[in-house]
Amino acid sequence: MERNLTHIALFAALIAVLGLVPKIDLVSGVPITAQSMGIMLCGTVLGARRGALAVLLFLALVALGLPLLSGGRGGIGVFMGPSMGYLVGFPIAAFVTGLIVEKWQGPIAVAAFAGAVIGGIVVLSGCGIVGFRVYSVLIAEGVADAKTFTWAQAVAAASPFIIGDVIKAGLAAGITRGLARVRPASVLSRS
Repeated sequence: MERNLTHIALFAALIAVLGLVPKIDLVSGVPITAQSMGIMLCGTVLGARRGALAVLLFLALVALGLPLLSGGRGGIGVFMGPSMGYLVGFPIAAFVTGLIVEKWQGPIAVAAFAGAVIGGIVVLSGCGIVGFRVYSVLIAEGVADAKTFTWAQAVAAASPFIIGDVIKAGLAAGITRGLARVRPASVLSRS
């Protein structure tokens, strides 16, 4: 039990530290950050349940106002901005990533890469697209001349993230594989 709590807290801190890597702001208002790699690592290393709990702990700290998101953002207001779908999708992505790594019987690197791509890119991008579309509709309803994005425009707004996310998935798989070689017991998704 204590070991699980320690790992959950450690990976919540890892996501926060990855927020120190400077963000790249896009026109859509959704920044490119290193924190999505932390989400992937939560799943690949901790597994589905513990990975999702680490992300939920991180998001609870953000909601309390700690400036842990990339660019020093925090507070409940970030859950109402253009990146709200990504934030809501963080624990879902970590869970799906971890579930794939837990169930995949092949080599850890392949399982981690597949999990990171499916959970950390497909699922997270899907949540982000839905959130961006909902955000644009809410803004348009509140402001007369605000533009509502179509589904196609919301997908197009998410497309600049794909190349970087594939690189992050590869890094997450490599880190997970390295941990499995050096300290197999630390990769809880396989224990």
